[in-house]
Amino acid sequence: MNDIEILREIPRGRFRFVVFDFDGTLSLIREGWPHVMIPMMVEILRETGTSEDAAVLTAHVEDFVMRLNGRQTIYQMMHLADEVKQRGGTPLEPLAYKHEYHARLMRRIQGRLDTLASGQATPDDWTVPGSHAFLSRLQERGLTLYLASGTDVAFVKREAELLGLAKFFGEHIYGALDDYRNFSKKMIIERIIKENKLHGDELLGFGDGFVEIEEVKRVGGVAVAVASDEVKREGIHAWKRDRLVNAGADVVIGDYRCIDGLMRLLF
Repeated sequence: MNDIEILREIPRGRFRFVVFDFDGTLSLIREGWPHVMIPMMVEILRETGTSEDAAVLTAHVEDFVMRLNGRQTIYQMMHLADEVKQRGGTPLEPLAYKHEYHARLMRRIQGRLDTLASGQATPDDWTVPGSHAFLSRLQERGLTLYLASGTDVAFVKREAELLGLAKFFGEHIYGALDDYRNFSKKMIIERIIKENKLHGDELLGFGDGFVEIEEVKRVGGVAVAVASDEVKREGIHAWKRDRLVNAGADVVIGDYRCIDGLMRLLF
């Protein structure tokens, strides 16, 4: 069971439903998104005339951006608007900031989407290693799979299709909405528990963000941290790992190439 870090004993074989985050957990299409969001926010905050050192400001922005990772993007933009106010500036609407971020991000990732759509790239080129095989194994065991992302739902559905992942989740693909109050990972997880009369330990969750780990643990589920190194595509990303352990993760993996060991551990 190499590449699997077990932090506490977990119940085995009871799982019926599985919730996956998308970006960084299954998809690598948006790899590098912090390198778009953080500089954009620093730029906006510098425009307030703040005297803060650029390095200090960047560290501050990185902290709140990554702390909110896993929630809908709008929450990071709401926080940005508050930061602008605190520095005496007049912020735009958070939705305007979100649209600007998406425009900048699309400039970074459009080539990836195009090569997938044309067949020049394969789904394996832009997924966390072992994703398709692992989802197949879970489906073969009769588990119901849900996808819940903080990225806008239209983007999630399109990217999941391009990556050959949508078939594993069917109608259970959820993502952010412009009316952010109508979606959260917490809402999806609570609905799964209520509608299916689950005990907490019948729910399994996989994610690379603080929020999904926290929410799965809140209902008594088992949380697997996917501390993926999105650039190297192997090993465990130490910074991600430490944050996810602090969020309450039960198990840490870097990707799904440890599939046999992972299936033995869980089932």
